[in-house]
Amino acid sequence: MINFRYHVVSLTAVFLALAIGLVVGTAALNGPVADSLSDNVNALRKDNTQLRETVNSLREEVNREEDFVAEAAPILLADKLAGRRLLVVCLPSGRDHAEGVMAALDLAGATLTGRIDVQDKFVNPDNSVELLELATAAARPTIPTAGLPGNSDGVETSSALLASALVDREEPPAVEPADLAALLDAYGDAGYITVEQEVTGPAEAVVVVSGQPYVDRDAAKKDAAVVTMVVQFDRVSQVVVAGTGSSDGNLISAVRNDPTLTQSISTVDNGNTTAGQAVTALAVAEQFTLDQAGHYGLGAGATSLMPKRPE
Repeated sequence: MINFRYHVVSLTAVFLALAIGLVVGTAALNGPVADSLSDNVNALRKDNTQLRETVNSLREEVNREEDFVAEAAPILLADKLAGRRLLVVCLPSGRDHAEGVMAALDLAGATLTGRIDVQDKFVNPDNSVELLELATAAARPTIPTAGLPGNSDGVETSSALLASALVDREEPPAVEPADLAALLDAYGDAGYITVEQEVTGPAEAVVVVSGQPYVDRDAAKKDAAVVTMVVQFDRVSQVVVAGTGSSDGNLISAVRNDPTLTQSISTVDNGNTTAGQAVTALAVAEQFTLDQAGHYGLGAGATSLMPKRPE
């Protein structure tokens, strides 16, 4: 008959065996296995230190290159855009590097006729009808709606109306300053645009400052609306897009992948860098001097880092 003493002895034997196993296992690990683990940890620590030093070196190299471009820009850009009137249109994704782009255009001697910041509301698909109604209500005697796209796309119609008022016209009448101010006030009061720098008159060309594509549930529609807006400016003026990257959905990739747009709209896919901002100014100058589009930067579809010197 198995009694309580038997259970006690059995349990004691089990725990004693476990204790002996732990002691023996620990002793084994303290030998070659422990030494191997220690060597691996030390090697990983050394690799991590080397990688950190490499990253710091590359970061310093990039900073040095940016400093070089900043110092060379006044020489590189001098008088490239002297006497030229440019409008800057900034998308929500391009806010961080808009000032840098404008500084490069200024170094090249351009006269900035103004800066318009397009708000997210402008490309929101829910606002198409309201934009159509606003285009009709905002029309002025010297900014008529006749000839605007006759469809139900509010972004297209409003973009065409703004473009006709903000850039040079081939035919008179010229836009009266009061009419232009009223138009911009109408879109500004409705929350579709913000005038970040006063518009002083019509421009000869437009620089669109963009960034990464939208990522929300309406991203595809919003990205398409951005392209629609840029196309309307391209129909009445020369356009250069200073963007960030060339991933899918990006304005840069949309232009480069379109066989028609790629022939008329210039793109710079590193417009968020000092180098890209300088190249943006050169791309605008190329549009004026050679009347051709170019695609520059580091991403897919770029033909070179910067425009070639005209032969």
